[in-house]
Amino acid sequence: MHSQSIPRRTLLSLAATLPLAIAKDKHIPIGVELYSVRDELKQDLMATVRAVAKIGYECVEFFSPYFEWTPGYAKEVRKLLDDLGIKCLSTHNGAKSFLPEHLPHAIELNQILGSKFIIMASAGKVEGLDGWKAVAERLNVGAGKMKPAGIRAGFHNHQTEFTPIDGTRPIEILAKNTAKHVTLQLDVGTCIHAGSDPVKWIESNPGRITSLHLKDWAPGDANGYRVLFGESQTPWKKILQAAEKSGGVEFCLIEQEGSAYSPMETVARCLANYKKLRG
Repeated sequence: MHSQSIPRRTLLSLAATLPLAIAKDKHIPIGVELYSVRDELKQDLMATVRAVAKIGYECVEFFSPYFEWTPGYAKEVRKLLDDLGIKCLSTHNGAKSFLPEHLPHAIELNQILGSKFIIMASAGKVEGLDGWKAVAERLNVGAGKMKPAGIRAGFHNHQTEFTPIDGTRPIEILAKNTAKHVTLQLDVGTCIHAGSDPVKWIESNPGRITSLHLKDWAPGDANGYRVLFGESQTPWKKILQAAEKSGGVEFCLIEQEGSAYSPMETVARCLANYKKLRG
């Protein structure tokens, strides 16, 4: 019986290209940081989560008030997420959640929600570069406590972390002094507002930008953080390409601080812009 065979060298060449093809086709879930619809969330959390799911978001990020939940309420929220077919992949936390006396509660709630990342969204008042080294150590300690639960620690930047102190940006101190598995959640808008290049930052920290807040920013009193995602000069395609190629991004989150539209219409328009950008 005659059979044709593919040369071994060709097979090896094809095998080498396969991971790249898979990576290119990898689906990156798009979610919403629920701070974007904070007033609605405060009035009726369940209805708000249903509404953003109906718009088409695949995941949500709860912010700091979630920390006051009881485990029982967290289970109700998890059931809703499961029923809707969406996920909570991370939570947005104040520094309080990382204190030794509070971390067990944060871990318990995040386990119930199915969250994979507990993100420190604010370090509180920090004095000098040594103060930022102390923040890095707090993240490392927290990461060690979370690891057995299958959860990773992370830090979410604002302008402060990209504003130099004695010639060094605090975000550089955090990146250098935290374990490689501590994620650096990139808030794109505040990075740009502070005068830094998000693409360069992502490329200089491979594998650590596991999630991004797709918050836009544009100069001018009428713009600022009120400009809708994708409606400024921000090079979003380059940013997303860098995040996928070297950043290690696992999911993205739309965040909006306000706009000319209602909060729910705003996040709907942002999602539409995102889908149009992605093609």
